[in-house]
Amino acid sequence: MSVTLTVVGLGSGDPDQLTIGILNKMRGASALYLRTREHPAVKVLDEFEVAFESFDTVYETKESFPEVYEEITSQLIATAAKAVDGSEIVYAVPGHPMVAEAAVQLLKERCPGEGIKLNILGGESFLDEAFVRLGFDPIEGFQLLDAGTLDASWLQPQLHTLIGQVYDTFTASDVKLCLMERYPDDYEVYVGHALGVEGEEAVHKVPLYELDRVEGYGNLSLVYIPRSEDEALKRRSFDRLHEIVDILRSPEGCPWDREQTHQSIRKNLIEETYEVIETIDEDDPDHMKEELGDLLLQILLHAQMEEEVGTFNVYDVIQGLNDKLIFRHPHVFGDNQANDAEEALQNWEQMKAEEKRLKGTASAQPSVLDGVPRDLPALMKSYKLQKKAAKVGFNWDGIEGVFDKLDEEVAELKEAVREGHSVEAQLLELGDVLFVAVNAARFMGVDPEEALSATNRKFVKRFQYIEQKLREQGRRPEDSSVEEMEIYWQEAKKLPDSV
Repeated sequence: MSVTLTVVGLGSGDPDQLTIGILNKMRGASALYLRTREHPAVKVLDEFEVAFESFDTVYETKESFPEVYEEITSQLIATAAKAVDGSEIVYAVPGHPMVAEAAVQLLKERCPGEGIKLNILGGESFLDEAFVRLGFDPIEGFQLLDAGTLDASWLQPQLHTLIGQVYDTFTASDVKLCLMERYPDDYEVYVGHALGVEGEEAVHKVPLYELDRVEGYGNLSLVYIPRSEDEALKRRSFDRLHEIVDILRSPEGCPWDREQTHQSIRKNLIEETYEVIETIDEDDPDHMKEELGDLLLQILLHAQMEEEVGTFNVYDVIQGLNDKLIFRHPHVFGDNQANDAEEALQNWEQMKAEEKRLKGTASAQPSVLDGVPRDLPALMKSYKLQKKAAKVGFNWDGIEGVFDKLDEEVAELKEAVREGHSVEAQLLELGDVLFVAVNAARFMGVDPEEALSATNRKFVKRFQYIEQKLREQGRRPEDSSVEEMEIYWQEAKKLPDSV
């Protein structure tokens, strides 16, 4: 013989739904424990003078629900371990033991290892009453979520959604904020209190923004969001975006989209990237939102082309990115430490090298300069090449050495031009000047791409000032002399926003 730990359900709330079998099980228990005495069925135990203990005090001493459930599990196992052989300890929970009862899941994991026989008996779940009282059929599509762990990524508007464990106004507020990430603020939702309990049941239909203003939240409260086929809700999901791109590329889709290949839209990817960069430089969040969407479309199109031939799909891309981010951040997702950005970058580079080794993609004759993309813009590429070379000591001692080298390269460029060297020779000398200028930017801690972009913007503003002044006189730049335009250029330099 051995000790049995039996878990029973007290039902959704109505004492009349408590089964005779479960009532008899509690009356005949060697010891009866309740997760909480705050349940309508408890009055039946009082009527039959059934002695019990509750774990309500545990809620007061622990800071989180996981700690509460851990403590309840530990106390039940300890009690069973001390019980006389052949005893039956009964643990009663609200609703059904297998619905939203974390401690029961912990008991299922631990009891076998402790030599304790675990027996689970049903009970009416709050789901049974919810289906009846709220009037929906779960076969249409249904999900049950826990308010304590709710995440917006789990929400699927096309499914009926019940959110349980909405114990108080604070929890309701958290639920509201989460729902607002997927639903409009005025979307109608339902709050149910004590469903099926005579004299206590209440159902409130409210706009989402009022969810935390409803009174009466407690142990028997839930939130219900009816399913919706509203296209606007679907369009806030990544799955809908994937579906739309699939439709565009299908035989019934857009003729232009169907004809595209990786090569035909290659330039679009580059153009959209630069348009995003422009919105960043202009500090224009609304425009950035739009351009990021255009860039995302390019990624979806390339992934869709590969999905059509069976090599991979966009979810494989996402998984690969998630795996990479976790692997390359051991100081976040592992045991490594990174006290500042520099140490974090070192971890990234080390894990990147380890990743290549594990994949077998590391070069047989590796170079310090490996890993710089071939098709980067030249200015950016030279910056990355120089940074890699500098890490192994191929570098000047200070920026004065860079300035000396810059003077030398400018002198050689002047000589090549004055003496009429070949175009190829002059091109190489100009390249040397630019390369050393990039080195100066590196020593200054300045990104050369950003520096040149800032100068480009400055030039555009000042030149457009010249055009504006000439237009006021009914003239154009091509009708004016350099000396005239220089006057306005100097004026433009003095404007507050000219830099």
